[in-house]
Amino acid sequence: MRAPDFWAADGLVPLVLAPLGALYGLAGSIRRAFATPLCLPVPVVCVGNLTAGGTGKTPVALAIGQYLSARGLAVHFLTRGYGGRLKGPIQVEPGRHSAREVGDEPLLLAVLAPTWVARDRAAGGRAAVAAGAEIIVMDDGLQNPALVQDLKIVVVDGGVGFGNARLIPAGPLREPLGPGLARADAVVLIADPERNGIVPPAATQPPWYVARFKPNAAAETLTKRRVVAFAGIGRPAKFFATLTALGAHVVGAHAFPDHHPYAPEEIVALTDIANAANALLVTTAKDAVRLEASLRTLIAVVDGALEFERDRVLEQLLAPAIAKAAR
Repeated sequence: MRAPDFWAADGLVPLVLAPLGALYGLAGSIRRAFATPLCLPVPVVCVGNLTAGGTGKTPVALAIGQYLSARGLAVHFLTRGYGGRLKGPIQVEPGRHSAREVGDEPLLLAVLAPTWVARDRAAGGRAAVAAGAEIIVMDDGLQNPALVQDLKIVVVDGGVGFGNARLIPAGPLREPLGPGLARADAVVLIADPERNGIVPPAATQPPWYVARFKPNAAAETLTKRRVVAFAGIGRPAKFFATLTALGAHVVGAHAFPDHHPYAPEEIVALTDIANAANALLVTTAKDAVRLEASLRTLIAVVDGALEFERDRVLEQLLAPAIAKAAR
């Protein structure tokens, strides 16, 4: 989906839709209040957000998974598989499954560690444990009460923050801001150098940590190159700004809705545009997994990882979960 423009600031439309937002928030509160979450025998780390749309959850989940794997823990990812048609529980196999089957983010996660797609998170959690998971990292699911979550991390896009701070459909919030932050154990703010955005509070609970997306070494080859970029992510403009920061000459930028299922003819059309501009066609890793394999060779993919501004952030955040896994 593409966020409506009126979610960015308050105004007449959000005011009119506010009663529907209140009902949405009430329904979520009732659901959580009357749920009986399943407590798994292994720790569950949930990486979620309070707003609709992409904020950077998957990069945070990957950073956590890499940290835990490096310490010898059998990490399994658990996700709903947004955009895929399979309900699960099913373990993702990148060589066999497509984004249309399991969604794009699970394919990225499965490169690092076993990944389970399950609309029923409790069933997915049980499947992961049965397959040998020592710790589960959930990509999204903060508002889902199916599992007891030992560590709740809220991810915030620093460029847009919480928008007009109203509930869906009046604004981007999935739940009221105050109670949502109160349920979190930590907030990870994905900094955006192109926007002033929000900044972490000086002293607050839960603690806030700042992270930045750092493109990998391969992306550095785009410096001084002419590129035509396309992206179907939460905020495509952020990707285009990243290319400019790398020193690439962005001669064309094409934005699509988040999780957009690309048709071959769309990619052929973009390739023609790039060729006419004597430019390289470029996209994100998340977009690349939604392309047919025969088309991926025509496109340069910009990938990277998160870097935290402070040292030992993941060590501090994950210490309790690691201790529980050791027990």
